[in-house]
Amino acid sequence: MKKILFISYDGMTDPLGPSQVIPYLVGLSRYGYKFTILSCDKKDKFSANKEYVESLLKGTFVEWVSIPYHKNPPVLSSWYDYRRLKETAAQLHKKRKYDMVHTRPGIPTLVALWMKKKFGVRFLNDVRGFWADERVDGGMWNMNKLLYKKIYGFFKKHEYECLEKADGITCLTVAAKKEMLGWKQISGQPLAIEVIPCSVDLDLFNPATINISLKNQLQQELGISNGEMIFSYLGSIGGWYLTREMMQYCKLLEEAFPAARFLFISPHRHEQIAEAAAAAGIPAEKLITKQARRDEVPALLSFSTYSIFFIKPCYSKISSSPTKHGEIMAMGIPVITNAGVGDVKEIVEHYHSGIVLDDLSAASMQKAVASIKNGLTFQPDAIRKGATEVYSLTNAVQLYLRLYNKILQP
Repeated sequence: MKKILFISYDGMTDPLGPSQVIPYLVGLSRYGYKFTILSCDKKDKFSANKEYVESLLKGTFVEWVSIPYHKNPPVLSSWYDYRRLKETAAQLHKKRKYDMVHTRPGIPTLVALWMKKKFGVRFLNDVRGFWADERVDGGMWNMNKLLYKKIYGFFKKHEYECLEKADGITCLTVAAKKEMLGWKQISGQPLAIEVIPCSVDLDLFNPATINISLKNQLQQELGISNGEMIFSYLGSIGGWYLTREMMQYCKLLEEAFPAARFLFISPHRHEQIAEAAAAAGIPAEKLITKQARRDEVPALLSFSTYSIFFIKPCYSKISSSPTKHGEIMAMGIPVITNAGVGDVKEIVEHYHSGIVLDDLSAASMQKAVASIKNGLTFQPDAIRKGATEVYSLTNAVQLYLRLYNKILQP
C-alpha cells in the first residue's frame, strides 16, 4: 500500500478540512493509498471540532496529525510553524517511509520540496491558489514594506521551482492553467497540469434528500415563513468576500422586493454582518444569521430563492474555485455573483445557473435586480446537473487517482 503525506497549513478543524481535504483523501484511500494528514490547527477550532474530524476519519486509511497554528507575531510565527511542520514531517517519514508528499501551496510546499530533495519522495503540487499573490491582493503583505517585498520575491521564486520540480501538478481553474502555461520563466513548458475544481459532496448537497424534520426545526428557529423570498449567503465574511458590496446589493433587492429577507449562513462575525446590513439601510428584521454545522447547511440553503456571493476580482482570484459555488449549484439554487473569479462566469453562463455582474457598479447591480424583477427563471434540475458535471467529488477523486497512479505506479 503506497503511503502519502498530505500537508496543509489550513487546519482540518476549519471548514476547508471536512469539505475540501478529507473527502478526497478518504475517496483515494479506497484505491490502495494510505494517508497521513499533517495540518496546523487553530486552538479554538481544534477544541471545538476535533471529535468531528476524528469521526470522519474513523475506519479509514487516513490518519491525522495536528500541530498548533500560530498567528502572532507576523512572519516569525509563520517561520516557526514551518519549522514545526518540517520537523514533524521528517519524524513521520522516518516511521512511515512515504512514497509521495501532496501539498497545498505556500508554506507546505517548502516542506514538500525539501523532502523531495533530501529523501527522494515524490511531490504532487496541488496549486489551490496563487499563494503569494493572494497575500498581496488580500492586504496581508504590504508591498510598500521592504520585508514583505522580499518575502513575496522569495515565494514567487519558490512557486516557479515547485512547478519545475513537481512530479505532478493540479490547479482549480482553466484560467489558472492558462496563466501558468504563459509563465516564460519556467523551464519545461508546456507543463502537464490537471484542472480539478473544488468539489462538492452531491449526496449531502441534494435537495431530494433534505432532512425535513431538521428543516422544519430550523424554519421555526429562524422565523422563516413558507414561500418567503430568501436571498442567502454561505460562508465566512471579510477578506475576499465583499460584505459591503453584497449589502449594497441586498438593499436594492429589499427596495425592489419588500418581502425579501437575507439569510447569512456564516461561522462567525455575526455582529459585523448586522453592522454592515444596518450601514446599508437594511432593517434588522430582514436579516437572519446562523452558525451551522455542515450537516445543517443543505437544509438552510434550501430556503433560498437565490444565493449571493461577491468576491474581490483581482489577479490571484483567477486561480480560485469557490467551494460555495458547487454547493449552491448542487442544491439547484441560482447564484448572483461577479465576474473575474476563476471560471465562475463561464460555468454560470454555460449552465444558465444564475446572474453574473460584469462589475460591482451601481448600474450593474440595478441591472441584475431588474432581471429578477422582470421574471428571469431558472431550472433547478438543470443547475444541479451542471454541478454534477463540474463539481462532482466522484469525478475529482478519479482525476486525482489517475494522477496518483501516473506518479506512483511502475
